Amino acid sequence: MSADELLGASVAQLERAIVDAVAPAAVCEMEGWIVAFDTGTVSRAKSAAPLSHAAGDPRAIANVRAAYVERGLDALFRVPQLDTFDAVAQELARRGFSGGRPTDVQVARAARVARAITPTGVRIDAQPDEAWASVFLGEGFDPVDGASRVRTLTRAPGSLFASIREGDRVVAAGVLALGHGWAGIHGMRTAQSHRGQRLATGVLAALAQAALERGYVRLMLQVERENEAAQKLYARCGFERAWTYLYWK
Repeated sequence: MSADELLGASVAQLERAIVDAVAPAAVCEMEGWIVAFDTGTVSRAKSAAPLSHAAGDPRAIANVRAAYVERGLDALFRVPQLDTFDAVAQELARRGFSGGRPTDVQVARAARVARAITPTGVRIDAQPDEAWASVFLGEGFDPVDGASRVRTLTRAPGSLFASIREGDRVVAAGVLALGHGWAGIHGMRTAQSHRGQRLATGVLAALAQAALERGYVRLMLQVERENEAAQKLYARCGFERAWTYLYWK
C-alpha cells in the first residue's frame, strides 16, 4: 500500500494527530489552519499548518499571524512543498518570512514496521520515568532542547513510552501517540554510545506492535530531510514520504 493510499483523504486527521501528540499550551483552528501556541523548542507545538492540501489561501496568513502576535509569540508556519501552496509561500515571503528546515511527513503500515525486526528487551510504559527522560539529555544532545522535548512529549494523555535499558540506564527510547486514526512515532533517541546496534529498529517495531494491539493500522512520523541516518532507518522499516514541508519564520 502506497503513501497516498495510506493517507487517503485524512490530511486533517493526520495534522490534528501531529499537534495532539505534542500537546501545545493552546491550539485553535481558523480559516483552514490548525494553529498551535507554545513557548518550548519543539516547532510542531508552536506552528500553524493547513488542514487540507486542496488549496492554500494566502488571505489566511494575516489572521493566523495576528493570533500569534496577540499572544506575544513569533508566528511560525509549517507549509507543504506542493504546487497548491505556491501562493501561500509567495505571501509569506512578501511578509518577510523565510522557509527552511525541510521535513518529511512519512507514513507506513503498522504491520510492516512490526515485522522489521523481532524486538528484544523493549519496555513499553504508560508513564515515563527519569531514566527514560535522561536519554534526551545525554552526550551529543542539546540539554536545553532535550529538556523541552521531554516536557512536550510527556504531556499528551494516552501516549506510550518505549525504552531499551542496560541496568538502570536507558540507551534507546521512543514515544507512541494515538489519535485521529493515526499512531504517531515521536521522540526517537538512541544514546550516542549505542548507535549502530539496531536498537532504534527494535523500538520502532515494538511501538508498531503496540499500535496494532490498540487497533491502529497506520503509522506516521516527521523527520528532517537532512537526517540521513533516520531517513535510512525509516525506509528500511517501510515508511514512505507523504509530503515535505518547510518551516516559515
